[in-house]
Amino acid sequence: MAAAGRLCALLCLAVAALGKRSPVKVLSDGMWRELLHGEWMVEFYAPWCPACQNLQPEWEKFAEWGEDLEVNIAKVDVTEQPGLSGRFVITALPTIYHCKDGEFRRYQGARTKSDFINFISDQEWKSIEPVSSWFGPSSFLMSSMSALFQLSMWIRHCHNYLTENVGIPVWGSYAVFALATLFSGLILGLIMVFLADCICPSKRYRPPQYPHSRKLAPESAQLLKKLDEEQEADEEDISDDEMEGKEVSNRNSSPNAVRQRPVITAATMDKS
Repeated sequence: MAAAGRLCALLCLAVAALGKRSPVKVLSDGMWRELLHGEWMVEFYAPWCPACQNLQPEWEKFAEWGEDLEVNIAKVDVTEQPGLSGRFVITALPTIYHCKDGEFRRYQGARTKSDFINFISDQEWKSIEPVSSWFGPSSFLMSSMSALFQLSMWIRHCHNYLTENVGIPVWGSYAVFALATLFSGLILGLIMVFLADCICPSKRYRPPQYPHSRKLAPESAQLLKKLDEEQEADEEDISDDEMEGKEVSNRNSSPNAVRQRPVITAATMDKS
């Protein structure tokens, strides 16, 4: 009877443990904006990582204090949520971040429940320099990095689908992605050229159009040639006249011309 009672008690504890909801929140790519409000402690982990597995019991115990400390305890599986891991540029596992009203700091202290509690209760996070706004998860750079990580995950899923479900060989899947990359690059290049031409149109050189540049009849060509010759002759005559006028003016202004002028004296006046 005693053994049966112990067995029932163990079964009840097991059922209660299974039915008990974990206090650790599970974040996904679409929930990252929640980190911009309030205070958070977020763990980035992978199921296959031994260090992450060793941290889980301490992280669960720390999460039980989350309500008392008024802090949200969460975790992110980097193998399932590439967008968040790209935003925070996770290069080592496990990685823990402290988030406070849009400011992000990386936790690098000891990884025990008491250390986590002291970090929040004593506000030790204030001694850590926050991540620069240029590299913050909400910046344009990190948003682009997140999109790149999500694209890589989508490509991997497509590759697995083509090779496992459709039955295409691996080299065939690579060929499909290569053709898709070339085609998308061509379309993107055409769109960029079109937009650039619309925003900043190029100045096209057009040669001047003259009325006589077209092919003329022989009579018209002879007439135009005659007119050109007469115009040239008139210009030459004008230039000759100008030269003669200059010579006459030079003679009149020279000293010899002054001496040759008749001198009018009193005697000449009497003779007249």
